[in-house]
Amino acid sequence: MQDLFEEEDVDPLLATHVGVAAVNEAAPLATRMRPRSLEEFVGQEHILGPGKLLRRAIEADRLPSVILSGPPGTGKTTLAHIIADMTHAKFVRLSGVESNVAEMRRVIAGATNRTRTSGQKTILFIDEIHHFNKAQQDILLPDVESGNLRLIGATTYNPFFYVNSPLVSRSQVFQLEPLRVEELEELIDRALADKKRGLGNYNVKIDKNARLHLAKLSDGDARKCLNALEIGVMTTPPDSKGVIHFTIAVAEESIQQKAIVYDRAGDAHYDTISAFIKSMEDFRFIARRIVIFASEDVGLADPEALPLAIATQQAVEFVGLPEARIPLAHATAYMCRANKSREAYDALNEATEKIEAEQTKRVPENLKNKHFPVNPER
Repeated sequence: MQDLFEEEDVDPLLATHVGVAAVNEAAPLATRMRPRSLEEFVGQEHILGPGKLLRRAIEADRLPSVILSGPPGTGKTTLAHIIADMTHAKFVRLSGVESNVAEMRRVIAGATNRTRTSGQKTILFIDEIHHFNKAQQDILLPDVESGNLRLIGATTYNPFFYVNSPLVSRSQVFQLEPLRVEELEELIDRALADKKRGLGNYNVKIDKNARLHLAKLSDGDARKCLNALEIGVMTTPPDSKGVIHFTIAVAEESIQQKAIVYDRAGDAHYDTISAFIKSMEDFRFIARRIVIFASEDVGLADPEALPLAIATQQAVEFVGLPEARIPLAHATAYMCRANKSREAYDALNEATEKIEAEQTKRVPENLKNKHFPVNPER
C-alpha cells in the first residue's frame, strides 16, 4: 500500500546510487562517478579518516543532524547519500533555493508516519540550506531536536553566519576542504578505468602533464575536474589506431581558464581584503610580526629576543622610513640566528584547552580576597 505521506525523492541523476540498477548515461561524468561508499570516497581525511569522529558516527549509525560546509565539488551531496545508504534511512532531498514551507511540512509528516509505521529513520538533505529564511529553518527545529528526522544541511557559506544559531546548536558542523591535486588525479584515473560508469570503454591515453593541468586548475573541485575530463575525451577525435590522445593542449581547451573563487558576502571576501591590506601595510606590520615571533617561536630559548624586538618596534617608530629598514633587518637577522623554543606558547595553549574542557572550579580559600572574614558571625 502506498504511503500517503511518501514523496518521490529519487534524483534521476543519482539513480546508480539509490538502488536503481541502470546507469543514467545522460548524466554528467561527475554524477555517474559519485562514490557509493566511504571506501570509494576520496579526500576529507581530517573528518573521514580511520578513527575520526564523523566516520565513527556513520559506521555506528549514531550520527546526529549535521551541517556540511565547504566549497563546490568537495563531496557534500555524495557524503549525504552514503550516510543514508549505510544507515538504511529514507533519503529525502530538498533544495534551499526551490523548496517552500508546504513541501517541508509534507516531508516532516512523511517522516513522522514512517517512524510510526515501519520504524525507518528519515534523513532530510537540504542543499544550499543558507537560502532558507529564518521561518523555514525554524520549522525544522522541533523535529530535529526530537530526532523525528536527521538533518544534513549542505552549504558553501559559513554556517555560523548563514544558518540560524538554534539549528547550528542542534547539529554537528563539519568543514569539507578542497580536494588536493593528487586526489583529483586519482579521480581522473578512476574515471578513465571504469567501464560501467566512467570512460573505460574509450581508448584514452592521457599525458601526465595534461592530467596534472586538469587537477591543478580545478581548484579542488571534483565535479569541475571530471566534467572537464569528459568534455575533453568526448570532443577529441581518435587517431588512426583508435586512441584518444589527451594532451596538455586538450586539457587547456577542456578546462578553459582558471575560475577565481570569490564571494563578496562570505569569508573569501574578507580573506581577500585582509591579504590586500597586509600586502600594502607599512613597516609597523613587520615590526609587530617580529615581536610576536620573538615570544612565540624564540621564546625561552633566548630571553633577549623579546626585548630586542620591542626595542626594534620603538626604533622604527622613532626614525621612520627609509632608515627604519635597518633596525628591521637587524632584528630579523637576530631572530633567524636565535635558538627556538615554543615551550611557553605550547604550555599556554594546553592550559587554555584544559580550562575550556574541564569544569570551572572555585577559587581556593587561601587565594581568596581576605578583606572580609570567610565565615562572618551572624
